[in-house]
Amino acid sequence: MRVLITGVAGFIGSHLAEKFLEENFYVIGMDNFITGSPDNISHLIENPNFHFIKYDVTNFIYVSGKIDIILHFASPASPKDYFKNPIHTMKVGSIGTLNTLGLAKEKKARYVLASTSEIYGDPLVHPQTETYWGNVNPIGPRGVYDEAKRFAEALSMAYFREHKVDVRIARIFNTYGERMREDDGRIIPSFISSALRNQPIMIYGDGKQTRSFCYVKDLVEAIFKMSIQDGLEGEVFNVGNPQEFTVLEVANIIKELTGSKSEIVFEPPLQDDPKRRKPDISKIKRTLNWEPKTPFKDGLKKTIDWFRKKLESPGANEKSADQK
Repeated sequence: MRVLITGVAGFIGSHLAEKFLEENFYVIGMDNFITGSPDNISHLIENPNFHFIKYDVTNFIYVSGKIDIILHFASPASPKDYFKNPIHTMKVGSIGTLNTLGLAKEKKARYVLASTSEIYGDPLVHPQTETYWGNVNPIGPRGVYDEAKRFAEALSMAYFREHKVDVRIARIFNTYGERMREDDGRIIPSFISSALRNQPIMIYGDGKQTRSFCYVKDLVEAIFKMSIQDGLEGEVFNVGNPQEFTVLEVANIIKELTGSKSEIVFEPPLQDDPKRRKPDISKIKRTLNWEPKTPFKDGLKKTIDWFRKKLESPGANEKSADQK
């Protein structure tokens, strides 16, 4: 079977490509490297079952041959990235989604959309279920990402209802693991890189805001199951780990695991930063028999080891970042 993965050079996209190749799929990867890195897929280039196309999905897409599954994972996904590229973020969520859905319609391919927990905004319901509509500020700085993904969901469902495209939507909660960019603006890479350098760990707000973190290998297993199982047309799934931590707890755990001498420093909170974030995953557990397996500290140890090797490599420099 042949699968197209947009955003293949990104953090999650590259892990997805590996998973599908391991499962004997032919993988066509597409990326324009705005936020993805060629390094993430360099080990796949020589694989005869992997074909890479450097391309921007906001342009018309044509891919020759049969395609069985399209996974639309192209998009800036961290605050630092979508603050820097606000218009492109909205274009890839709207025009990019339109183009990939059109290709799915043409190829009669199954379509998996990478949505996000950000569609819930600063939630008034806790934990968040798939039936919750969200609490989003459409004109705030985070709105470019939140509303792009909300539009992408609505457009995908329109193609499902009008054109009978087999659409599945994954609302991805905070994910961490190897190949995260040090400077991508999210909590885990920011805290780890600061801790490894014994530099101040910056927390925006009082640190009482919560997040739930899923190790990337667990997340990829869920996406793979969503992609291959029949009978899920039009379904939406939260994908994440329901174990909830405060941001301050995460900082202290990372200090402990790295043996860091870093000071924890508090800065003013970011605008529209969600106060609590925790997925209700009862639907995906019931439907796909999936739940995350990797304990938080175990996944962090693997992530820290990867960052330590990366920071020890020539050319590693100091970065600063805000948080997701």
